[in-house]
Amino acid sequence: MNGLLKKIAVACSAIAIPILLVSCASPEQVSSTPSVSLYANASPLDLRLSQWPYPYPLKEFKTSLQGQPASMMYMDVPALGKPKGVVLLFHGKNFSSDYWAPTIAGLSKAGYRVIAPDQIGFGKSSKPDVEYHFDDLAANTQALLKSLHIAQVSVIANSMGGMVGIRFSHLYPQTVQKLVLENPLGLEDYSKDIPPQKNDDLLKLEMAQTETTYRRFLQTYFPNWQPSYEKFVEVYVRVQKGSDYPAYAKTSVLTYQMIAEKPVVNDLPKLKMPVLLVIGQKDRTVFGKRFAPPEAVKILGNFPELGKKVQAAMPNAKLVPIDNVGHVPHVEVPDQFVKIVVEFLNAKG
Repeated sequence: MNGLLKKIAVACSAIAIPILLVSCASPEQVSSTPSVSLYANASPLDLRLSQWPYPYPLKEFKTSLQGQPASMMYMDVPALGKPKGVVLLFHGKNFSSDYWAPTIAGLSKAGYRVIAPDQIGFGKSSKPDVEYHFDDLAANTQALLKSLHIAQVSVIANSMGGMVGIRFSHLYPQTVQKLVLENPLGLEDYSKDIPPQKNDDLLKLEMAQTETTYRRFLQTYFPNWQPSYEKFVEVYVRVQKGSDYPAYAKTSVLTYQMIAEKPVVNDLPKLKMPVLLVIGQKDRTVFGKRFAPPEAVKILGNFPELGKKVQAAMPNAKLVPIDNVGHVPHVEVPDQFVKIVVEFLNAKG
């Protein structure tokens, strides 16, 4: 190990890093990380991201979570031309529905109406201080569709959203015509390998986050970091600058526990609808990696192998690998992703 790599290894072990950890950034990414804040003069954001722009108009669905009133914000984008159906999008833990912008545009152009909610606890939706469950998120989403008089959808789900999408498809199979899983979490049972963590300890780590450590964390999702991805850093940093950050951080802890404690991998073989696995081949995301023993880290997060394993275990699954792409293909290669998905949605059967 040369001197530079030694310094990086030491830094990675010493810095405060997000509780949903993948790996440390590469030397190239570290060298490109700004040494000063890019958002020192940016205005703070509140808990509901009121001043953060979204690509399409937002609507509100009033619901509840664990007995507490809650609002689910969502985009409802009509199809252009002859309508072919409705697509429902599930976002990841460290993102909101706005990151689906290129996917929404492509699907709408292809003739699909798109429903893109911020799940309760994320984005512009309410963030109640409750115990989070995938079943509840799925039930609220089903209630949203019912309020819109939508009986059937195709689902596209990324990262943690993959876990919500899997549970949604299992609980409401009559609703889901087709399912697209894009580098989803939940293809393995994290509760077997990641030791349980106390909320207070997780909250301390979250509150110790910095702009630099958060950027390095996000860089592990993207093999080829682009300036346009800075918006994902900006929204976090601006929330951190505001008085609502402690509540925002607490919600991050609570949703961490949902992923850690409530596996969905056993739902996969039960899904009978057509399933498309879109897997970026450079993805090595390991949920809660910093808490895992070294022997577990060696076998977790191998998405190329997980894709093959899950395809073999599912009755009606197709696998499409994408080379040189990481955890979020729809952001990294948006046109290619839309093309793959539209072909799947348009196909009969």
